[in-house]
Amino acid sequence: MECSTKVFVEGALGSKAQMSQPVGCLVVAFAGRHLKNPKKLTGLLASLNTATHGAIAKAMEHGDLDSHAGSHLLLNSTDAWSKLGLKAERLLLVCTGEDLKPAKSTKTGQEFSKWLSSGLKAVIATPAKDALWVFEEFSAKDGLSQARLLVQLAKEQLYKFGARHPSFKTKPVEKSPKLKKISLASTAKNNKDLQKAVAEGLAISNGMDLTKDLGNLPPNICTPSYLGQTAKKLAKDFGFKVEVLGRKEIEALKMGAFLAVTQGAVTPPQFIVIRHQGGAAKDAPIVLVGKGITFDTGGISLKPGEGMDEMKYDMCGAASVLGTMRAIGELKLKKNVIGVIPTCENMPSAHATRPGDIVTSMSGQTIEILNTDAEGRLILCDALTYVERFKPAAVIDIATLTGACVIALGGVHSGLFSDDDELAEGLLTAGKYSQDTVWRMPLDTAYQDQLKSNFADMANIGGRPAGSVTAACFLARYTEKYTWAHLDIAGTAWKSGAAKGATGRPVPLLVNYLLA
Repeated sequence: MECSTKVFVEGALGSKAQMSQPVGCLVVAFAGRHLKNPKKLTGLLASLNTATHGAIAKAMEHGDLDSHAGSHLLLNSTDAWSKLGLKAERLLLVCTGEDLKPAKSTKTGQEFSKWLSSGLKAVIATPAKDALWVFEEFSAKDGLSQARLLVQLAKEQLYKFGARHPSFKTKPVEKSPKLKKISLASTAKNNKDLQKAVAEGLAISNGMDLTKDLGNLPPNICTPSYLGQTAKKLAKDFGFKVEVLGRKEIEALKMGAFLAVTQGAVTPPQFIVIRHQGGAAKDAPIVLVGKGITFDTGGISLKPGEGMDEMKYDMCGAASVLGTMRAIGELKLKKNVIGVIPTCENMPSAHATRPGDIVTSMSGQTIEILNTDAEGRLILCDALTYVERFKPAAVIDIATLTGACVIALGGVHSGLFSDDDELAEGLLTAGKYSQDTVWRMPLDTAYQDQLKSNFADMANIGGRPAGSVTAACFLARYTEKYTWAHLDIAGTAWKSGAAKGATGRPVPLLVNYLLA
């Protein structure tokens, strides 16, 4: 079930056309510099000030608005406004900060997101059924980021799992928003840029919605087979090619590390390969590899019972790959992208892998499993070996891999590990512009010493110190034949507590990177 609110583009409209639109709420974003001299307003603000009999200038003079990003003021219409040409039922003014700026740094990016979110929350809180959001100072580059992020944030705030999947509650408690339509407009003559921004924002949002749905579904529904079915549906909807391999095919590939994780589970494993052929056949693909542990008990190294329900989110790496593929399919991206998802459950049983067992990975390297709860790297290492056959331009793996990354970065940034500066910089930049940020972590070879084993080529854990780094170092041993980056999303893929739910990250980051 899709969100009921739709987003449209009105295109380049003059001040009079914007004022004459009969709409529930007219939203106008303005730069803080206008507050320095409210008596000399220009452009649309000047026209609106006249139509409201000077109410905007008075509000600025009296301090009802300030120059901080997100400061806003809601004014209700009067008969006098209508006579002067302002047809909106409400007028919402939102300050963007000192100036309209793109997210060139993490700090400016946070302000960039702040004023958009503040304005959206204010609109959604009103009884307005529709809204017209005007980008008066819309430039091709900066406006593209603003409009794209606005659409993304609007859909994000309106996402309700219960509304999309009403069968899980006999008495739904989530009310549908009154807002049914948001239109975006600009006074600038660059309608194509605005249309492109809206299309990209919608595609990213739809990909995030799929990622959230998969993460939020209960683990008895969202099984490895369910992920395989989802991939097949995406292939049907967007013309992808898809393969879903079962246990026999995985055994034939000699993926001993992957098989060690699924050994204790009754639910069969799947190995999903989904391909988007948007570029020339000769073009090397970008490969996205997503960790798909649909439920993680820890295996024999059993996790504590408290909070274990959240281990249904251990497949959010896989969900983000499917969400990203959906977005690029909708946009018909002119690049070759392949999604690879190893997926299974990690369960304890009489057949489960034990601490101390030694297994042979697809690469031929042997692994001493000291902790069965360090399972994500085991399914990923075989997938990372498998993708060599594609001769990729770059490989990015996405995984809820380590609690250590949560301790290091919390829920703000995802961890980024890569020895390739160009790839790392591309992901850092995409993160800033999408407000789905990453922080680059070390990957020094000195950390590899912690993975030494007396009995195998390596151990699957390196102890408590630098746990997220040693996990990345483990994966690095399987990626020497191509350019690679690892995203640890353990802290950013979902939220706990009252706001419990999947976030849809890092779909915005990945799509922005692929669009660059």
